[in-house]
Amino acid sequence: MREFNVIIEEGEDGYLISEVIELPGCHTQAKSMDELIKRTKEAITLYLKCREKPIKISERFIGLQKIAV
Repeated sequence: MREFNVIIEEGEDGYLISEVIELPGCHTQAKSMDELIKRTKEAITLYLKCREKPIKISERFIGLQKIAV
């Protein structure tokens, strides 16, 4: 089992949007958090299955920081 880092944002239309940091172009959206997590797992699985060559994940996610200015 592999772990991936996911950024979750709320769109202007109220949908939740997830983006998988280590997998460029791997993202999805849903109205609820439970549905978003389910769809994100499906998107990751499909992304990895559709790759012709195995993907080597070399990026190392450090974290997010919110900064007030």
